Amino acid sequence: MSKTVKMKSLGEYILFQRISKKLLLRQVAAQLQIDPSLLSRIEAGVKRPTREQVIKLAAIFGINREQLLVHYLSDRVVYELKDEKLALKAMKAAEKKITYIKRKG
Repeated sequence: MSKTVKMKSLGEYILFQRISKKLLLRQVAAQLQIDPSLLSRIEAGVKRPTREQVIKLAAIFGINREQLLVHYLSDRVVYELKDEKLALKAMKAAEKKITYIKRKG
């Protein structure tokens, strides 16, 4: 029997962090200097946060900034490639290209 693991989207993860820290939507929105309705849409996955907002959220929640940025970047990749049949092959090719560019540079 196969066990399915549900991967949280960035929005779901932000919601989880906010609730686990017992913070109100309006409290976090105020610290981000955004409207609470925008934060609600980010948590629902309707809108995507900016990189700067993600960095601020890591500080607000007291969590690892790099880890949250990786979550943010992976969501961007998934959003861009989700409907592509060749998505996994393209990601493997991109990984090789990034490795090559970093070695070269």
